Amino acid sequence: MRIDKWLWCVRLYKTRNLAAEACDLGRVTRDGAAMKPSKDVNIGDVITINLNPLKKIVRVKEILKNRVGAKEVSNYMEDLTPQAEYDKVEMMRLMYFEKRDSHTGRPTKKDRRTIEKFKDSEF
Repeated sequence: MRIDKWLWCVRLYKTRNLAAEACDLGRVTRDGAAMKPSKDVNIGDVITINLNPLKKIVRVKEILKNRVGAKEVSNYMEDLTPQAEYDKVEMMRLMYFEKRDSHTGRPTKKDRRTIEKFKDSEF
């Protein structure tokens, strides 16, 4: 089975076209080598997918013919991604989250400028 189709079937990408594009851009690797969309995937292959900012590592458990439901994905791939990667993504999500009090209305021009200035500042 082609790698782009397998990535789409196990729901790592929303469309097969996005999976093929990721392969073309070198975001999908096997043993450190970039994979073209037409490369075959085999049982036992360890594939690294760069889903900015997450670097996901999966092992192929089984080849499938059609796209499967989200609950069945664990039958076809094993997630080897270290917990530190997921923690890094969660920290980034919390760091860039801005909370506004409810029922305060839209930000004023001054509020917007302050928010933009904060976003553009380097830490």
